[in-house]
Amino acid sequence: MDWICRFPFERYPTITLAHGGGGRLTQQLIDEILKPAFDSNCLNEASDCANLFLDSSKLCFATDSFVVNPIFFRGGDIGKLAVTGTCNDLAMGGAEPRWLSVGFILEEGLAIKDFIRIVDSMAQAAREIGVKVVAGDTKVVERGRGDGIYINVSGIGIPPSKNSFVPRNICTGDVIVLSGPIGRHGISIMADRANLGFESSIQSDCSHLWPRVKELLRSNAEVHVMRDLTRGGLATALIELAQTRVLEMKIKEKMICVDSSVSGACEMLGLDPLFCANEGTMVAIVPNSAVAECLKILKKFDPSSSAIGTVLDGSVGRLLIETEFGTTYSLEKQSGEQLPRIC
Repeated sequence: MDWICRFPFERYPTITLAHGGGGRLTQQLIDEILKPAFDSNCLNEASDCANLFLDSSKLCFATDSFVVNPIFFRGGDIGKLAVTGTCNDLAMGGAEPRWLSVGFILEEGLAIKDFIRIVDSMAQAAREIGVKVVAGDTKVVERGRGDGIYINVSGIGIPPSKNSFVPRNICTGDVIVLSGPIGRHGISIMADRANLGFESSIQSDCSHLWPRVKELLRSNAEVHVMRDLTRGGLATALIELAQTRVLEMKIKEKMICVDSSVSGACEMLGLDPLFCANEGTMVAIVPNSAVAECLKILKKFDPSSSAIGTVLDGSVGRLLIETEFGTTYSLEKQSGEQLPRIC
């Protein structure tokens, strides 16, 4: 059988850190290697979790791997991040997290007290949301081959309704609602990684999103799609949605909440908070008629929640931003994450 190259190996003959950053190179791996190989309608939906139908029942299934460095950071650790991250992917599909599997790859030399601390953190995060860990696996690799610990968590959730929250639901005229301030996870990781001594107030926003999604679904508010703002941050998530739906989106800089401490750190480090990772912040894209109810619910969890933009008619998928000075420009997806190993 003839072997056909599906990837521009002449440009990238080996995997780089940027391939794991959630930017253009990650998308290239997905679009040019993974999707053609696995040929799955669920993968083509470009959602955070797969919508599966078993007889008349619907399930949501998600999986994620966590390689964050450092493994302990302000506001969380790799264990808490692994449980909340996977549960948040299920929540973005409108599903209540019910069961998880956990796979550990441990490096020889990892302190047992650190492993216990991480496992306890995972158990606490699971109890908080009522999800059960029902399967798992542990492997150990030689010293110097594993960077301490890597964790994979897969989850199954039950959606209360048969609605699917996928990009194809997005319509011209929809409003983009943001659930809180952006950039805290990325900056907290950067501060701990580089020992920069930022103010202790900069902590990761690592937390469960299901409680606010649950209230959204219980309300009469119509929601078209939800997306948590992890690798690549707010800008990357919206660019992906705009490109998937081939519609133009426009957000207003003055409506996006960035804590002053995060803003100052980004300015000092030359980072753009729009592209900084979050682990407890989401956007909901809703019809104009649902904005008031959506904001009423989200503000109960974070008063800084706001409507930050709209979906415009357009023949190309792109994200525009209106600056505080009134100028407008297009945001482009970055090649990789501003900070590698962020989740």
